Amino acid sequence: MNAADMQRVRMSIPYYRENGWEPIVLAIDPAYHGGLREDPLLSTVPADIVIHRCRAFSPKWSRHLGVGNLGLRSWLQLLAAGWRIILRDKVDLVFFSNTQFVTFTLGRIWRRLLGVPYVIDLQDPWRTDHYQGARRKDRPGGWKYEFARLQAGLLEGWSFRRMSGLMSVSPTYIDDLRQRYRWFSSLPAEAIGFGASEADLAQARKMQPSSPDGCDGVLQIVYTGVAGPVMRPALEALFDGLQSFCRGQGVPPKLRLLFSGTSYAAADAASPSVAPIAHHFGSGNLVTETPSRQGYLESLYAQSTADALLLLGTSDPAYSASKLYPYYLSGRPILAIVLAGSRLEQLLRDLACAFIVTFEPAGPNEQTRQQVTAFFLALLAGFPPGSLPTRNEEKFRREYLAGALTQRQCVLFDRALSGQASRPHCV
Repeated sequence: MNAADMQRVRMSIPYYRENGWEPIVLAIDPAYHGGLREDPLLSTVPADIVIHRCRAFSPKWSRHLGVGNLGLRSWLQLLAAGWRIILRDKVDLVFFSNTQFVTFTLGRIWRRLLGVPYVIDLQDPWRTDHYQGARRKDRPGGWKYEFARLQAGLLEGWSFRRMSGLMSVSPTYIDDLRQRYRWFSSLPAEAIGFGASEADLAQARKMQPSSPDGCDGVLQIVYTGVAGPVMRPALEALFDGLQSFCRGQGVPPKLRLLFSGTSYAAADAASPSVAPIAHHFGSGNLVTETPSRQGYLESLYAQSTADALLLLGTSDPAYSASKLYPYYLSGRPILAIVLAGSRLEQLLRDLACAFIVTFEPAGPNEQTRQQVTAFFLALLAGFPPGSLPTRNEEKFRREYLAGALTQRQCVLFDRALSGQASRPHCV
């Protein structure tokens, strides 16, 4: 499956063994998943890895009961399948790496009944107060948001209380848990980003594009991935600045902004989220948006052939964009529009890999307009020397390639075991 939360383990699998761990994978059968299937990703997984797949209740009928969440649809099946694997293979550690938070409750159940420790990978915050000050209509998901918040309040602490370690994409998530739970401070915890895989990029470059690369001479700024409501402030800063640029310099005749995979919805149900904002600021004729989900490898191919890449931040200062790392690996110039003072801004400055435009919660201002204008002037001039920072290649290769990050995961697994079994297996 090409869902973003599946890529951590997929990229790590080739490196677990060299760090002393034998991976056993438990996953949902794609026929019951409900997301976008991307079979070419299997070519990046070693052929001899043991993979178990279980069923889930079909979304075709569960949605009639108001249940579409994959974690809820597969909870019973995962419980039974995991139980069998843990007993049969004498598993030493369970590693949860997904964003179906309700599945984390299985860790405590298996530990209580089977004695196996577990580590959780927190890719997004389960419980968050980020939207508490917002009006009800501005909160994502409506009643679904309220239900998810109730579920998080009831189950987060219970699920985390007996885990043996926590991995997070953001140190802010770890700090929040330390403030929320007194007992958390004694738990092994590590902030480990997603990173990028050179093998993935090599595989993507072998692909034939599903559509032509574009017209010769047209400068293409590419954005791949979901562009939800949380990214609206960044999009408004972009198009407000582009509007200001066009007023002063004229509309560039050979400029296109391409947005693909901006919605999680199926192709027949996906609706544009970027184009309406662009039209509002008078730049609709420069934007092409394909809302339906795009393949992961197809996205990497599009990134590697772009003239520049667009990276959008959110109004959450703890947000860490996983697409930054494959963006970096592509070697293309990056325009990053991020919240001032956010973790993402600091990360971009540490890697020195992007032309940074910062926005404030109050909305676009003259400073953001000047920053956006400066980027487009540099783009049209072919990025003259000094217009982009000198990338910190050594730091990226040391800290953000898949092999290095997997090694850090395994150090956390070793700490979580605390001297238990000497031949570890991880499911």
